[in-house]
Amino acid sequence: MSRLITAARDTAARIDTATPAHRDRAVDALRAFAVAGVVLGHWLVTALVADGRTLRAASPLQHLPWLAPVSWAFQTLAVFFLVGGHVATRSYASARERGVPYRRWLHARLARLFGPVVAVLGLWTVVTLTLLLSDAEYATVRTLVKLALSPMWFLLVFAALTAATPLVARLHPLWPLAVVLHVDVLRIGFGAPDGLGWLNLAAGWLVPYTLGAAWTRGELESRRPGWVLLGGGTAATAALVAWAGYPAAMVGVPGAEVSNLNPPTLAAVTFGLAQCGLALLLRDRLRRAMRRPLAWAAVALVNLSAMTVFLWHQTALMATTATLLPAGPLPGLHTVPDGLGWVAARLPWLMVFALALAVCGAAFRTWEQGGGRRRRVRPSRVVRAHRPMTERTPHV
Repeated sequence: MSRLITAARDTAARIDTATPAHRDRAVDALRAFAVAGVVLGHWLVTALVADGRTLRAASPLQHLPWLAPVSWAFQTLAVFFLVGGHVATRSYASARERGVPYRRWLHARLARLFGPVVAVLGLWTVVTLTLLLSDAEYATVRTLVKLALSPMWFLLVFAALTAATPLVARLHPLWPLAVVLHVDVLRIGFGAPDGLGWLNLAAGWLVPYTLGAAWTRGELESRRPGWVLLGGGTAATAALVAWAGYPAAMVGVPGAEVSNLNPPTLAAVTFGLAQCGLALLLRDRLRRAMRRPLAWAAVALVNLSAMTVFLWHQTALMATTATLLPAGPLPGLHTVPDGLGWVAARLPWLMVFALALAVCGAAFRTWEQGGGRRRRVRPSRVVRAHRPMTERTPHV
C-alpha cells in the first residue's frame, strides 16, 4: 500500500511540474466538477428496471419527488457551458492573433469534440443490430439506445455554439435570456405550440456560454457579478418553482408532464445563472486547492478524458445492469426505485459503474485524441508546458 501511495504522489508531482505556472487551474477544476456532476447525477437517478424480458427506464424522483433538491447538486451543465464559452472565446482570440483561419480553428475544435462519438455510434450500431436479430424486446432496445445516445444532444448544441463563437463572443447574456423568457411566456402563459420551446435549446445554453465570453473579456473578475448571479438566479428559480408551476427537479423525470431540460425552461436557465455565479465565486479557492499535486493530478486526468467519460458513462451503467441480469433482480440495480432502501442500495453500485467506465475509457481512450488507433495521438494539452497557455487551452 505504501508503494502505491508513493507511486501516486510521484505521478502527481510529475504532472504538477509539467503544468505551466501561469495556467488557470480553476478552469480545469470547474470542467472536472461539471463532468463529475453529470455522470454521478445520471448514475443516481437513472434506473433500468427488469420487467419480465423488458428493461424500462425509471427514476427515484418519480416515486420520491421530495428528493428533487438532490438534482440541484448534479445538474451542472450550465457550468460546462460557462467554461466552454470561456475556453472557446479565448482560443479563438489566440487563433486570430496567430493568423489561424476560422475554418482551421473550428475544424480542430470539432475534431476533438466529435472524435469519441465515432466509437460510441459504431459500438451501439453493432449492439442494436445484435439485439434486434436476437429477438430482444423492442422496448428494451429502444430504452438502451435512447440512454446511450442521450449525451449526443449536448454535443450538437455545443458544436453549434462553438461554430458561432465569432458571432456571440461579444453578445450580452441578457439577449438569449430574454429569448428564453419570451418563449416560456408564449408557450406556457398563452398556449403557443410546444415546439416553440425548442428555441430554448440554443438560447438557454447560450446564456452561460456568453457568460464565459464575458469572463474572457475580463468583465467578471470582481466578486460582485458572482454574487449578483448567485443571488438573482437563486431568487428567480425559487419564485418560478414556488409560484409559476415549474418542476423542482432540474433533471428529466420519466413520465413527468413538464421537464426543465427537455427543452430548457426559464427555471433551468435561472438555476444555471446561480450555478455560474457560485462557480465564479469559487475560482480563487479552486486555484489554491489545485496547488496540491494530488488534487491537480486528479483534475488533469479527468480533463484528459472528459469526452470519453461523458459519452460512455451511460454505456457503463447499462453494461453493468445487463451483465448482472442472470443473477436475478439485484437491489439498487434492477429493482424499482421507490424508496430510500433503493437509494442506499444504489450507492455501492457507483463504484461498479466507475470500474465499467474505466474499462470503456481504456478501450476507447485514443478516440479522445481525435481519431482511432491508426492516428498519431497528440500530446496532452493539460500538462504540456512548451507552448503559451493561450495555445494550449484544452477543448471541452
